[in-house]
Amino acid sequence: MRVHGEVSDDEAATVVESVPLCPPPASAQRLVVGYALTKKKVRSFLQPKLLALARKKGIHFESIDETRPLSEQGPFDIILHKLTSKEWQQVLENYREEHPEVTVLDPPNAIQHLNNRQSMLQEVADLNLSNGYGEVCTPRQLVIMKDPSSIPDAVAKAGLTLPLVAKPLVVDGTSKSHELSLAYVEASLPLLDPPLVLQEFVNHGGILFKVYIVGETIRVVRRFSLPDVNTYDLGNNDGIFRFPRVSCATNNAEDADVDPCIAELPPKPLLEKLGKELRRRLGLRLFNIDMIREHGRKDRYYVIDINYFPGYGKMPGYEHIFTDFLLSLVQSKYERLLSAS
Repeated sequence: MRVHGEVSDDEAATVVESVPLCPPPASAQRLVVGYALTKKKVRSFLQPKLLALARKKGIHFESIDETRPLSEQGPFDIILHKLTSKEWQQVLENYREEHPEVTVLDPPNAIQHLNNRQSMLQEVADLNLSNGYGEVCTPRQLVIMKDPSSIPDAVAKAGLTLPLVAKPLVVDGTSKSHELSLAYVEASLPLLDPPLVLQEFVNHGGILFKVYIVGETIRVVRRFSLPDVNTYDLGNNDGIFRFPRVSCATNNAEDADVDPCIAELPPKPLLEKLGKELRRRLGLRLFNIDMIREHGRKDRYYVIDINYFPGYGKMPGYEHIFTDFLLSLVQSKYERLLSAS
């Protein structure tokens, strides 16, 4: 399975047509990055430490005014965006066609693949990744569009095993789209609120790994997650337990006293292979992968979520990683133009 935004690693920067050759920005020149982000994303991403370092490297961030035609703004070298309206997506697609010299991070048609949890994990499942460092799976899941009363029969027919994690079907950038519910028994299933995705719960020691992807760079941080479920829990809980966003930065587990077998990060070669394949299959360069390790299975990992343009401001050293990435995009574009001339 592939999506429209598919790119190869060799084509990681935007393809450019009929663009005059010019050298990449040096420190004395300006690389202009237009951004169309929510107020919340602006606060979390455009932190003073990022802006200060960007200025030193000749990178200038410029806010895009959504009320004005995009073609009348700029000119931009790169556009960063995380707005979900269909109107904006169409504006940006039209702009990409008219200005192929501008790198858009990332193509709206590729991002849409991650806005729906029914399709979000399909590329991971299709990948069927397994090597000497471990295997990467996805939890068995079921999509429920409506009629909560039908959920028990649908779960039985699909052969899913309780407990089940319920997640909103649509990921729209709101905190609500990241809220989780845990259903322990069949009788509680009609209490859920479709449309949603039901995933089989996998015990993972209460630790989740957030794998940040910025181009070809990978960084991993630990977060506390939902605790393991045991036989006692299954026999003594009969309702729906709702959780806020469990993997946020306030649940940082980097320095926590955790069993080393649980806290050990996934092997770097496995993450590099996964990141490379997903960049190619998804056609994205800015995303993060939420992974868990099955408790008691050192080499089996599950991808449970993929998010576009995540909270990079929570990633240690993100300002250095991101500014280097922006400069590398322009350098790669310039080198390709030279080789084609």
